[in-house]
Amino acid sequence: MVAQAPDEIALPELTPHPDVPLEPHGDYDAVSFTDLDLSGQVANNARLLDCGLSRCRADGLQLRRARLVETLVADLQAATLDLTESVWRDSLVTGGRIGAVPASSAQLTRVRFRGLKLDFLNLRGATLQDVVFQDCMLGEVDVADANLTDVDFAGSRVDSLSVRNATLTRVDLSGATLQALSGLDHLRGALISPAQLLDLAPLLADHLGIEVRDD
Repeated sequence: MVAQAPDEIALPELTPHPDVPLEPHGDYDAVSFTDLDLSGQVANNARLLDCGLSRCRADGLQLRRARLVETLVADLQAATLDLTESVWRDSLVTGGRIGAVPASSAQLTRVRFRGLKLDFLNLRGATLQDVVFQDCMLGEVDVADANLTDVDFAGSRVDSLSVRNATLTRVDLSGATLQALSGLDHLRGALISPAQLLDLAPLLADHLGIEVRDD
């Protein structure tokens, strides 16, 4: 399985965004946001098409229900970033460090996260289609009640992954380093490596009520 997330984004000629706050319901087409402090700004329901966000600070930036299409996000720094119910399509997020991202009920289609450090990602109830987490360092990832199809965690470290009540279809965990996993009942549709299966064996035995004796 190879998720069809973009490896690069070819942006048109961009117009630099002036150092003024983003606006709710704002419409941004082919705009460059570079070296800006977007902290605390509210851009709920905004639309970003063919945009580039590079080396921005975004502590507490709100993008609830925003739409980001064919957009490149590079080296973003944020303590928290609110992406609840946002819609992402054909976009690339590369580098950067983010503390916590509430993104429940978000929709991600053909999105690649590459080299991102993220402490907590809440994707409860979200829909992910053709999404790649490539060479990322992820703390806690919660996809409870979410629908994941053709999702790949290639080369990523995941400290804690919850798939409770999630629906997985061709979700490739085989290239990830998993420290903890919850929601074993809902792993159907996941791909894991033989080494991961051995690591999960004690959890699976306990989950199934199997007693293992060391004679």
